[in-house]
Amino acid sequence: MPASVLLCYCTCPDADSAARIAETLVAERLAACVNRLPGVASTYRWQGAVTTDTEHLLLIKTTALRFEALRTRLLALHPYELPELIAVPIEHAHAPYLAWVCEATAGKPQDC
Repeated sequence: MPASVLLCYCTCPDADSAARIAETLVAERLAACVNRLPGVASTYRWQGAVTTDTEHLLLIKTTALRFEALRTRLLALHPYELPELIAVPIEHAHAPYLAWVCEATAGKPQDC
């Protein structure tokens, strides 16, 4: 299976926004699966100050072919002014799982 499957990271301020984004991305076939991890402590510099917040981390499984559409939709749904969205290519994984990600997002594993 090609390395065109991506794992995307995105943080959200609360459970409601994380659930709304996760459910929308999967329902619209922009993601095959989204894991929601609550209670992530994030420390970052924002507008000149160091800030620490509790956030929810989304682990989004998608494909390179669907990434731009996913990015556009996520930015439209996300409450942050500057949402985190980082995509990392999957180089090694269980081939049937990768095929499932392709099928769940594009409908055809061969297009992945």
